[in-house]
Amino acid sequence: MGTIVASTEIKKVRDLFIGEHVTFANIFRMFISMEPSPLTEQIDQWFGSLMAGLRAFPLDFPGTTFHRARKCRQKLNAVFRHELEARKKVDKKCDDLMSGLMCTEDEQGKRLSDEEVVDNMVNLVVAGYESTASAIMWATYHLAKSPAALAKLREENMAVSESKGGSLMITHDDLPRMKYTAKVVEETIRMANVAPMVHRVANRDVEYGGYTIPAGWPVLVWVRSLHTDPVYYQDPLTFNPDRWDKPAKPGTYQAFGGGYRICAGNMLAKLQITIMLHHLSTGYEWELLNPDAKINYLPHPRPMDGASMTFRKLRA
Repeated sequence: MGTIVASTEIKKVRDLFIGEHVTFANIFRMFISMEPSPLTEQIDQWFGSLMAGLRAFPLDFPGTTFHRARKCRQKLNAVFRHELEARKKVDKKCDDLMSGLMCTEDEQGKRLSDEEVVDNMVNLVVAGYESTASAIMWATYHLAKSPAALAKLREENMAVSESKGGSLMITHDDLPRMKYTAKVVEETIRMANVAPMVHRVANRDVEYGGYTIPAGWPVLVWVRSLHTDPVYYQDPLTFNPDRWDKPAKPGTYQAFGGGYRICAGNMLAKLQITIMLHHLSTGYEWELLNPDAKINYLPHPRPMDGASMTFRKLRA
């Protein structure tokens, strides 16, 4: 039994998963074929500082959060550029995102520039790593406060494990049987609102609610308000996975945006959360130390104490 700060440790849950920083390690393998090392530890810290500056006051002065974020962004750019140039020198191709971006061509056969590849890599790691880790933290938080939901989640995942002879590994073939787990994932994402808004620009004059939004005006859709609107979700501030017995009404669930601009990593995020929930529910129990902790919303929403909790292995 031990005490952890979930907002920090859920990204690197060491003894849960064979000593690896799971979320970060998985993303870096898929995105850049990089195994855990002292360098990835440093990269992890740089990404943390970058995230802290995303919504900080834009004062680029030594000692400010924004200035530190800019410096870390430059270091991250240098790491990805070094890897890109190394691959180009030996014409190395890997089965990962970076190689995919390097080979991507538009309709005219034009490829992305090196700067565009590097910029996309940094942005996609932020989206694929930090947001998913935050959602997993919120899953443990809400489940700790919802023992009935946790019991149903554990029962389903124990059954999956037992059907595989006690194996803790799940495959794509197991997912259709994990229906309650899928509902927990959807409800977690709805309540977490890791990306609290969607930004668009009106491409024509739009009439809405008796007002005219002129073409060219920026529009912010406040997703957190949408996902907690009692018009669309009954008792919206209650964690209730069973509400997903029925799909949300069109347009009322925008966790990943929508249309042709929908988040490309939405299925990856859900899959990673599912895998973590399977291992956590079949192997561990946890309890919040301060269930009434206030919420800090910058740079991402999380409890003020980082979701501190006791963690212990389930008895065999």
